[in-house]
Amino acid sequence: MSHDLGSQAFEGLGRLCADAAQNCIISAPDPAGMERIEARFHGSAFDLHRHDTYAIGLTLQGVQTFRYRGATRVSLPGQIIVLHPDELHDGGAGTEDGLCYRMLYLEPSLMLDCLGGASLPFVRDAVVTDDAFCATLLSALGPLEQELDELFVDDFLAQLIQRLSRHAGQPGKPMARTAWQAAAAARDYLTENLNRPVGSSELEAITGLDRYALSRHFRAAFSTSPHRFLVMRRLQHARRMIMAGEPLAQIAVEAGFSDQSHFNRQFKKAFGMTPGRWSSLIRGPAAMAAA
Repeated sequence: MSHDLGSQAFEGLGRLCADAAQNCIISAPDPAGMERIEARFHGSAFDLHRHDTYAIGLTLQGVQTFRYRGATRVSLPGQIIVLHPDELHDGGAGTEDGLCYRMLYLEPSLMLDCLGGASLPFVRDAVVTDDAFCATLLSALGPLEQELDELFVDDFLAQLIQRLSRHAGQPGKPMARTAWQAAAAARDYLTENLNRPVGSSELEAITGLDRYALSRHFRAAFSTSPHRFLVMRRLQHARRMIMAGEPLAQIAVEAGFSDQSHFNRQFKKAFGMTPGRWSSLIRGPAAMAAA
């Protein structure tokens, strides 16, 4: 894998898994139609079974082996597994070192909503190597303890469908033109409401686009997603409050973050340091001059 943000997150998750010896499954808080888990196993984990969702996951540590569509498959760290609904499969660790992976289970109905009438993608290769696909998955599978924001889920599904469709040989239809007016209306609305949760239905109402189309047009217009745009506006507002000397705990709430830890994670992800560290650096020279 290339050494981008996605690979850094992957390596961090791999180190966490390497520290865990016991078998366990960790489940995340998720919206309807989605389930995220982390599984750690030694030896055989699951007998042959099938489920009615897509199972799309990432091997983090060890060797993952499974039977699927008449063949034995092997997934190594950094590789993606794509299992289709109603397909028999099993799974377990391929070596004595054990196995750690994270998996996303998606109901087909969610994907159909995003596809807008196109057929569900069928990826013939159960094990895929793709850095961009990996980074997309990690955006949802990395923060397992964090509940996913509604705007994030919209953009994530739109991006995930693009990755799956490409590997299925079903490239999406290119947009005829960017809906600039709708994208600008969404941008302005997000800016005006940065300090509170904004729902997907609100953006649909003011733009006239469904949430997945809006995600595509917003990216085409501003090179980012509505969710990421909103987070960055909140962080800019937070930095102004830090410069004004406001307490960090108060800033987290007033800038629209769910709690202090959420604020800290997003700040460090965007700027490479914690809010406390940034505060000490930005206020240090002024304090020294006043002394």
